[in-house]
Amino acid sequence: MSASRFGFTRTAGDGLARAGRVSTAHGEYATPAFMAVGTAATVKAMTPGTLRAAGCEIVLANTYHLMLRPGAERVQRLGGLHEFMNWPGPILTDSGGFQVMSLAKLRTVTEAGVKFQSHLDGAVHELTPERAVEIQRCLDADITMVLDECPPAEMTGSDLAASVERSMRWAERSKQAFDARAGYGLFGINQGGVDERLRADSAAALKGVGFDGYAVGGLAVGEGQEAMFRVLDAVVPELPEAAPRYLMGVGKPDDLVGAVMRGIDMFDCVLPTRSGRTGQAFTSRGAVNIRNARHGDDARPLDGACDCAVCTGYSRAYLNHLNRADEILGAMLMTQHNLHYYQSLMRFMRAAIETGRMTDFAAAFAAEQARGDIDTL
Repeated sequence: MSASRFGFTRTAGDGLARAGRVSTAHGEYATPAFMAVGTAATVKAMTPGTLRAAGCEIVLANTYHLMLRPGAERVQRLGGLHEFMNWPGPILTDSGGFQVMSLAKLRTVTEAGVKFQSHLDGAVHELTPERAVEIQRCLDADITMVLDECPPAEMTGSDLAASVERSMRWAERSKQAFDARAGYGLFGINQGGVDERLRADSAAALKGVGFDGYAVGGLAVGEGQEAMFRVLDAVVPELPEAAPRYLMGVGKPDDLVGAVMRGIDMFDCVLPTRSGRTGQAFTSRGAVNIRNARHGDDARPLDGACDCAVCTGYSRAYLNHLNRADEILGAMLMTQHNLHYYQSLMRFMRAAIETGRMTDFAAAFAAEQARGDIDTL
């Protein structure tokens, strides 16, 4: 596949799980892929060099935050997001729908779009499907997301149906506003809460419009893993085989494994970076709170099975000291390890799919996680 066009190539499959590559204007990335979240044009506590060293191939930035500061047109004048943040690889930008729901004040949703007050200064802004696409074009995002309404988990019945129908109309308007260019793609977003009929209707509407990729939104908002997997079981088979499938905002390691088993190709979540800043590490034996006093005299690495620069260069005792002393380096090292762990998990799953061992991998992963952070790590 030429890197000059946007597209997905499936390279292997094992059951519903699949491995592949996505080609964009700024290079390729392997799937299943985990995107580090760089909401405001930075992955917190990381430099582009440490991101690359951790194995990151694609990062995510956010329309809502960047439209508020420094402004999309300013980023455009400064050469676009890749130049602005010194990240030469692919970038996906979320359209801001979730942030409008979760952060903005006094939001009003109409057919035209959404008016809201900024959580920063209270200024009133309007985000329409057309403006969301325009902002992402200014940012020079390789992957643009349609504007959707992210309904709260408690929304049901006719209110949820009306929200989904409006999001599908917004998706069509986003497609009309999108300037198709070589190497750039537009993803639709499936909505419907945990209502499988609405999810199927949403998938059919998105396929009718036609997109370069298809996201599943509105999950990981409190419905629980069992309900999330039930939705994926119902909706993923309704999404086109030839396009990448993206589960938005989902990032617990066992969620990732279960979703890959159900045919998901792409993920993003703030969990590994946010946890790194608060002293939580993800390891092959589950989560570790490095601030616990028991780590103060522990000369072992965070994860004896990990080959990252943190695990090969620093002890738990030192990381415990940095975090308890609130030293910036503690957040940097913990974040670096967590992103390396997530990228390694993706790499291991790709290898398992390519060799037909994904079911065995999932079982071994669950068994190791269940053992916990025992002294024989």
